[in-house]
Amino acid sequence: MTQTVDAIRDQLTAAVADGVFAGAVLLAASGSTVRCRLAVGQADRFAGQPMTPDTWFDLASLTKPLATTLAVMALEGEGRIALDAPLVSSLPETAGTDKAALTLRQLLTHTAGLPAWRPYYETVHLLAPTDRAAAMKAHVLAEPLIAPPGERTEYSDLGFMLVGWGVESLEAMPLDTVVRRRVLDPLGIADMGFRRLPVSAGNDPPMAAGQICPWRKRLIKGEVDDDNAHVMGGVAGHAGLFGTADAVHQVVTALWRALNDGSALPWMTARRVRRYLTRQGIAGRALGFDVPTRPGASSGRFFPDTAVGHLGFTGVSFWLDPGAGTTIIFLTNRGHPDRRADGIRAFRPRLHDAVMTGLFDAGS
Repeated sequence: MTQTVDAIRDQLTAAVADGVFAGAVLLAASGSTVRCRLAVGQADRFAGQPMTPDTWFDLASLTKPLATTLAVMALEGEGRIALDAPLVSSLPETAGTDKAALTLRQLLTHTAGLPAWRPYYETVHLLAPTDRAAAMKAHVLAEPLIAPPGERTEYSDLGFMLVGWGVESLEAMPLDTVVRRRVLDPLGIADMGFRRLPVSAGNDPPMAAGQICPWRKRLIKGEVDDDNAHVMGGVAGHAGLFGTADAVHQVVTALWRALNDGSALPWMTARRVRRYLTRQGIAGRALGFDVPTRPGASSGRFFPDTAVGHLGFTGVSFWLDPGAGTTIIFLTNRGHPDRRADGIRAFRPRLHDAVMTGLFDAGS
């Protein structure tokens, strides 16, 4: 085992030397049992800050499954929402728009017909901070659909913005508060959460630095990288969550335990979790979660087609085999200091294969 872990560490260290990422934290587990926890490289090259297992990362699009989707799961479990009800029932502002009849199921599986992304921040950031969230919502509600709902899969940040606003409307409180009260605190997770802007100085946990932002014209560290989430104040349905590898493991383990030996949360039932982690028809995706795509899956060759996970733009990912409980959480600051670095695309599946064969005897 020691030799295997050393070989994985060498692979990570070589990737740092090759400029794939400045630093990384890798956590591999069987259920709740951590098999490997490694930190390599630097969290901040400019400050000479080493990467450590307790470094917080901008989790980017991991926000979608680990925060927004779980908030929806909690509300559905309480009978507050239905996945196939029209969006207008949870977000009244959609009345009279082509978003009113969209369903949460379509939004969570990226089949609502919305475009992937739009650079709304370019104009929204010119407004007063107090006006930006409303302006962002107005932009999304006015954005034309690019396909009939339910007919095409198009990964969409805009869809998850709508989901987040629907959750906020139902709960009459901000999304970060909902996630804290419904998900993180009940699971006893302290090392994860949104970082609302402006971020208060002092007493920060160690943070992984990101890019030197072209339009903010400074190093991004401890505040959300995503431009649209940034102008929304750091809290959005598609991005804004921060946390450590161990915190991600706690959330993923809670899902796995719900499927196996039960969960302490009444809404996280085995039946409901299984439904959310199952591929949905035309979408080819689970509810809020990604699944391996063949060939060339980022999860590598050995995670089964029933696995679920997600990637984040900042260089973060997790994968879970719900049956075996095998989990690999791989968090990097691959965009530090230049967001154009993309060597992680080729490196990530190779790393997953090495961990699966070395620690879990896959392929033997």
